[in-house]
Amino acid sequence: MKKVLAIILGGGAGTRLYPLTKTRAKPAVPLAGKHRLIDIPISNCINSEILKICVLTQFNSASLNQHIGRAYGLSGFQQGFVEVLAAQQTPANLDWFQGTADAVRQHLKYFESLDVDEYLILPGDHLYRMDYRDLIQRHRATHADVTLSVLPVDEQQAAGLGLMQINPYTSRIIHFSEKPEGEALRKMQVDTSALGLSPEQARGKPYIASMGIYVFKRAVLIDLLRKCIGCTDFGKEIIPIAIDHFNVQAYLFDGYWEDIGTIQSFFRANLALAKQPNPLFSFYDVEAPIYTRSRHLPPTKHLACQIEESMVSEGCMLKKCQIFNSVIGIRTRIESGCTIRDSLIMGADYYQPDFERRSTCNHSIVPLGIGANSEIQNAIVDKNAHVGCNVKILNGNRIEEADREAAGFFIRSGVVVVLKDATLPDGMVI
Repeated sequence: MKKVLAIILGGGAGTRLYPLTKTRAKPAVPLAGKHRLIDIPISNCINSEILKICVLTQFNSASLNQHIGRAYGLSGFQQGFVEVLAAQQTPANLDWFQGTADAVRQHLKYFESLDVDEYLILPGDHLYRMDYRDLIQRHRATHADVTLSVLPVDEQQAAGLGLMQINPYTSRIIHFSEKPEGEALRKMQVDTSALGLSPEQARGKPYIASMGIYVFKRAVLIDLLRKCIGCTDFGKEIIPIAIDHFNVQAYLFDGYWEDIGTIQSFFRANLALAKQPNPLFSFYDVEAPIYTRSRHLPPTKHLACQIEESMVSEGCMLKKCQIFNSVIGIRTRIESGCTIRDSLIMGADYYQPDFERRSTCNHSIVPLGIGANSEIQNAIVDKNAHVGCNVKILNGNRIEEADREAAGFFIRSGVVVVLKDATLPDGMVI
């Protein structure tokens, strides 16, 4: 794997994840209490012995760049690196990244200077665990010019993905369509039993979808990006052109995969991590750990708490509260009498000086954390939020969509999202 360069696409604005992407890049969104989305592809690379890794960044990239720099300082003796390549304006190019392919093209001279045979293009915002060595070996064994990692999906998932049709005998991709709709979507149905699915499974998942993971031969990617100057996106332009001129193969992935593109999918994926037994994705795989920044935080204190089917990160202070099916992020403080249910509390980036103070609601300024006797259900509380005493975040009116930025929250698909650094005063009801 020393001849493989991983290029992680981390420059998207993540508009469907707004307001979580209001002040941060999509791959920098916190995951599972202490990780960030970018930790998934980087960890998959490290576990696959791919140690030459570049991350392309653009929108709201400060926290993403900082996280990567602090978490992945690979030793020079390993002959590897995790390098951030930010969008930049130059005399020769005054434009920011115009799409996924354009992002790679703008750094193509640097990628050409590296001694590698294949380029592994990865999304920076999906939840899955993959050994890329299997993908690379399949790519080489089939003498492919390009290989796409694919999986069978149902119609609901297919609507937002790139879909393809393949030769069932050779696995060569013969047709590709990026996010088709209506009749064009239905025309992409295939018999997925050719992939090894049972007849029943094939009826439920009649589409073959791209995971946005591509392996290119070095010369092929360079040729495509240089000849198609107007092509800015891999799925919409580069892959269809490659299918017409090169040997483009499909590699079937049969593990758990979640495209965390919306508030609803992000929320659902996080809460699923706390389920027992055997969650669909686990952070407890000894053979393939998910790495992140080491923070050296103290242990969490549970003071007379009831906690069921939940994940609690380190450095927290929990006092006489009830927590059900929730994920609690680092440095979270939850006061006495609180009930947290089906929620994601992202925690804090810092401690207040009086973190171990006694519980009190007599304050002139609402402190960091969740105040006494508050109740939170079906919500995401972003980092550094100040939630006062007796606050009720329940969405009792079952509102699906709402923008209340001035009040410190949004509602997306029925999920209340409390903004980063927001303050909810005592007694507030959502």
